[in-house]
Amino acid sequence: MNFRRAARRDEPEINFIPLIDLLLVILIFLMVSTTYAKFTELEVNLPTGGADKPSQPPAEIVVAVGTDGHYRVDGAPTPYGTPNAFAQRLSQQARTLQDPVLVIYADAGATHQSVVNVLEAARLAGLPKVTFAAQSGSEK
Repeated sequence: MNFRRAARRDEPEINFIPLIDLLLVILIFLMVSTTYAKFTELEVNLPTGGADKPSQPPAEIVVAVGTDGHYRVDGAPTPYGTPNAFAQRLSQQARTLQDPVLVIYADAGATHQSVVNVLEAARLAGLPKVTFAAQSGSEK
C-alpha cells in the first residue's frame, strides 16, 4: 500500500554554467594551438623592354570587327560568309606583303564569336602572327 500522497516531482533543471565554462576552455585551447598561415601572393618580376625599335615596321593586315558583325579588311568592307572564304581574302592580302602581321581591331561591343571567326580564318590562311589592337587608358 502506498500511503504517500502523490509526491510532487520536480522537473530537472539544466545548468548551463558548466557547459559555458567547458566551451570557453575549448575555445581558448583552439585559439592557442591554431597556427595562422599567411597566404602570400605570387610575386612576378616582369622584364623590361630595352630592345631597339625596328627600323622598318612590319607589314600589317588590318581587320576591323564592328559591333554589328561587319568586317573590314584594310578598310574595305568584307562579308564573312565562311571561314574558308574569309581566309582566301586574307591570303590575297598576304600575298603582296612579306611576313605580314594580322592586326585585329575589335570594337568593345563586338561579339566574341566574330573575333574567333577572324582567328579561325587567319589559321586557315596560314597567318601565324596575330595581334590585337588596344586602347590605352589615356586615349579614351
